[in-house]
Amino acid sequence: MKTIRLTMAQALLKFLDQQYISVDGEETKFVRGVMGIFGHGNVIGIGEALERESGKLIFLQGKNEQGMVHAATAYAKQKNRLQIFACTTSIGPGALNMITGAATATVNRIPVLLLPGDNFASRQPDPVLQQLEVPSDYSISANDPFKSVSKFWDRIVRPEKLMSSLLQAIRVLTDPADTGAVTLALPQDVQAEAYDYPMDFFDKRVHRLDRRPAAPQAIERAVELIASKKKPLIIAGGGVHYSGAEKELLAFAEAFGIPIAETQAGKSAVPWNHSLSLGGVGTTGTLAANRIAAEADLIIGVGTRYSDFTTASKSAFRSPNVAFLNLNVSAFDSIKMQAEFVTADARVSILALHEQLSQSGYRSGYEEGYVKGLKAEWDGEVDRLYSLESSKGFTQTRALGVVNGFIGSKDVIVAAAGSLPGDLHRVWRTTESKTYHMEYGFSCMGYEVSGAFGVALAEPEREVYAVLGDGSYLMLHSELVTAIQEGVKFTVLLFDNHGFQCIHNLQRGHGSDGFGNEFRFRSKETERLNGNYMPIDFAAHARSLGAASYTARNAEELEQALSQAKAEQGPVLVEIKVLPGTNTGGYDSWWNVGVPEVSKDDKVLKAHAEMQKRIQAARPY
Repeated sequence: MKTIRLTMAQALLKFLDQQYISVDGEETKFVRGVMGIFGHGNVIGIGEALERESGKLIFLQGKNEQGMVHAATAYAKQKNRLQIFACTTSIGPGALNMITGAATATVNRIPVLLLPGDNFASRQPDPVLQQLEVPSDYSISANDPFKSVSKFWDRIVRPEKLMSSLLQAIRVLTDPADTGAVTLALPQDVQAEAYDYPMDFFDKRVHRLDRRPAAPQAIERAVELIASKKKPLIIAGGGVHYSGAEKELLAFAEAFGIPIAETQAGKSAVPWNHSLSLGGVGTTGTLAANRIAAEADLIIGVGTRYSDFTTASKSAFRSPNVAFLNLNVSAFDSIKMQAEFVTADARVSILALHEQLSQSGYRSGYEEGYVKGLKAEWDGEVDRLYSLESSKGFTQTRALGVVNGFIGSKDVIVAAAGSLPGDLHRVWRTTESKTYHMEYGFSCMGYEVSGAFGVALAEPEREVYAVLGDGSYLMLHSELVTAIQEGVKFTVLLFDNHGFQCIHNLQRGHGSDGFGNEFRFRSKETERLNGNYMPIDFAAHARSLGAASYTARNAEELEQALSQAKAEQGPVLVEIKVLPGTNTGGYDSWWNVGVPEVSKDDKVLKAHAEMQKRIQAARPY
């Protein structure tokens, strides 16, 4: 057997450089490169390997460990999970900073490979700088917390152990049903240790993702269920995109007259102006989708994990005889809502159902024009929100209308947290698939700027816009510097509403007078944070980093700023001054957040009583 002597870190990169993925006969290089921040725990090991033995892998210098994981996650999501970046850090705080990013990837079912440095396996310099010491279990390091947020975890304490571990890591990273963050903890000394690796371990490997077929019996049960129902509703989740089933789903809906609603991850699967497209559903859903959901006797969930926002805390589906049919590649998600299910690839399942259902001559039982009328009513509401003016300032929905009207049909928006995801889910209009990139599995503040960088890396031919509030920007904006460094263009649309207004609205809606969520000075009179708003110049901050920037206080200024931003060659920030509290409302939805049973304020007690009524009306599981 021919061998090659390499350090563990060199072997790791050589293996990653030879991984490919194939779907429907189309082959893609699976690992594009490595994002990293170096410290003593990885600079001499994997850092040296990246410097001299990286092959065709590119290296990108991160500025914040969490931020670069978000960028890698967004890249993989935009690539439909067919290409990834790995992320490397030092030990201790550098590694721990990646945990939030790891959880974000895992919750959203997005593959990302994390390569944190770890304590010396030999323990010779024990305790090494930044080492976490747990007296009761000395095997624990700062990397053990990754176990709870990783789909696969291992610690490579010997260089030869790398081989079996990498095979399992790639298995998980390429598994459409069980993917997420994969963490390989790399002890600082073992990264630099050499081993005679078999040459064939580094041969090109093509991981063929054969579409998982649907069992004939499952299709028969699904067809029987659909045929027994008159008012079905399709809920399109992120799995529609990952399966590439957008056209098949729309053809299925058209053939049988079934309206379509979308989750945050599924949005843009169907054009907003299609007669069967009702938009978002659930807590942040449209009035049209939520009214249909309330009376539907069958919910057909395609590639959705049924988060509490999708189901409005399980209160959205109110028909006494409603049933659920789930098409999902993951058995874990298939069984949710006590559903009948087809555990298979979404496109395969839809095509099989279409063929079988066509033979029965099935058609939904909605009254002529009913769905179209609800849709027209909602479209009028969006038009109203997009033109909403206030004498007190620039409304958030008006600003979104200006942006939506300006950007091209193939441009991509990226968002994650705050009040904007609710507004975007309800009112944002998309006509092309993969133009709505929302991280709402973890709703991680700070994902937006990093995510936009990742999306722009994935699709440099498109204009990319990060849509976020001032709270998220202050949380994490470091990868804006990386984008400047790499010459990667995207535009940050920063909606400045003076704080965490989404949560401010939430607390006021449940009896609070508002506390601790606005960016105000501390008042000397009250000794609370209820003084004047803090005047933060975000445009000046972006300019100090090296980005172009503009400020808009009304529709005319925003239109001009968007035009100027599009003409820029590098990253841009547009600061949009909007009036707090001018986001969209509930539209026949609910969200169970838990309201105190005991309070000194009658408004809170009233809100608690209302919550109890809602819980009684909702599904228990």
